[in-house]
Amino acid sequence: MADNKTSERTGIAKAPTGIHGLDEITGGGLPQGRPTLICGSAGCGKTLLAMEFLVRGINEYGEPGVFFTFEETALELAQNVRSLGFDLEELEARGRIAIEHVRIDRDEFEETGEFDLEGLFIRLELAIDSIGAKRVVLDTIETLFGGLDNEAIVRSELRRLFRWLKDKGVTSVITAERGEWSLTRQGLEEYVSDCVILLDHRVNDQTSIRRLRIVKYRGSAHGTNEYPFLIDASGFSVLPLTSLGLDNQASNERISTGIDRLDVMLGGGPFRGTSVLLSGTAGTGKSSIAAHFAEASCRRGERCLYYSFEESQSQILRNMRSIGLDLAPWVEQKLLSFVSVRPTLYGLEMHLATMHKHICALEPQLVVVDPISNFVTAGSAREAHTMLLRLVDFLKTRQTTAVFVSLTSGGGAIEATEQNISSLIDTWILLRDIELGGERNRGLHVLKSRGTAHSNQVREFVLNANGVEFRDVYVGPEGVLTGSMRLAQEARERAVAEARQQKIASKRRELDQKRQALEAQISALRTGFEIAEDELELLIATKEAAGQQFLDDRSDMAHSRHADNEGAPPAGSGENT
Repeated sequence: MADNKTSERTGIAKAPTGIHGLDEITGGGLPQGRPTLICGSAGCGKTLLAMEFLVRGINEYGEPGVFFTFEETALELAQNVRSLGFDLEELEARGRIAIEHVRIDRDEFEETGEFDLEGLFIRLELAIDSIGAKRVVLDTIETLFGGLDNEAIVRSELRRLFRWLKDKGVTSVITAERGEWSLTRQGLEEYVSDCVILLDHRVNDQTSIRRLRIVKYRGSAHGTNEYPFLIDASGFSVLPLTSLGLDNQASNERISTGIDRLDVMLGGGPFRGTSVLLSGTAGTGKSSIAAHFAEASCRRGERCLYYSFEESQSQILRNMRSIGLDLAPWVEQKLLSFVSVRPTLYGLEMHLATMHKHICALEPQLVVVDPISNFVTAGSAREAHTMLLRLVDFLKTRQTTAVFVSLTSGGGAIEATEQNISSLIDTWILLRDIELGGERNRGLHVLKSRGTAHSNQVREFVLNANGVEFRDVYVGPEGVLTGSMRLAQEARERAVAEARQQKIASKRRELDQKRQALEAQISALRTGFEIAEDELELLIATKEAAGQQFLDDRSDMAHSRHADNEGAPPAGSGENT
């Protein structure tokens, strides 16, 4: 749809094309009521772009159209675009489109000094008025002047044609073959057109690349770069690269990697909408961890799009079952979609346009690209960097989490990627082989994770029937130990610990024996003390009893001797003394 704000700012009305991406880079569409030139070499898609502009104008904006062709017949056109879902015969039957084939045979040309396009104007006006057309396409305009050598006449009639179309008030598209020294063969169309779109179909290193550039657009701001475009079963689509900015919103939501201990290392998992890079040499488990990301996304009920540039879908499903990940049910539920192609199938820009189209159609919450290192085979490292930069930015604008797998060559630095995209990545997880004691084991550490207080430990992990399992952190006297060296060191430490425990137990037994001996001595002393105490108490009682007996005996003796009047008969009792 046309952008109203853009139209107000530019001051000209726009006719939206309905073509994905093209309306964005043109600021709302082609100039309404003015001619637009589409030029390029053979096979670049000029006729298809013009036809799609016409058909989408009919179907989506209710604007009937006229298509004048100077090479193909109406039947041939209908057959060519039927594979794209365009039914020209049905539209023609409903009076929404008029297709005119103007046959021009160069052998019938005879240049006499006078030439004009009055006949064409009459046919055009009749066709436009018959259906109330708002859009007009003239396909392969140079055919009209192919047999003329008088350049002055050609220029004059071209100007008349473009002026006539403007005066008629129709939004027109004219296609033309590219010239040797100019944009068109006549070299004039680009000057009298209000908008010029150049299509390019080039081949670099045996790889086909399609690109579009807006050469000029009178009265309107527009994108000026080259944009990759794609022609497939759904028509024409353009990837608007320069519209991507750094104004995307950052989410505070964390998502799970599918591996609990890795989530802990990342402070709860990566943030939604960020980019994650898994890099390492061959066989370090990168694809296995990426599969955990995909499986966790499906478990959350979120769609995942998995790009595989080395393995087929069935091969991935089979391989992941060996580590306990059954991804097939998620494919059946349409939560997991695979795209498996070779990187050399397209050029880098075409890959980007295709991925852009897939993502817009599927709207996944997670995208896995495995591996990105293969893109170097489809272009240079610089081109791969540019392509991935655009992909990362595009995914961030959609709040789509991205997982990139990168193969690090054995001879290079492990903390680098061949595409030099590490600075673009939010979370970088580095996987490596740790070689000790004649064996190689897998290790992982988080090299960086923006906005997260992440772990700085190197963690050993294994791949088994339960998936990716992290071993407990272990650091020996000489650093981190893995594999059999770790087991041997743990055995030695267990032996030392056991000997220490045995020595402690022996000391405890010795102390217990001394305690028992001491307690026995204390018990004997206590018993002797109690006996002595009892004897003393007995002696004291005996002494006291003897003393009392002595007093009693003395008292009896004194009484018997009348030693005092105590007990004597009272006076006058009559007893004789």
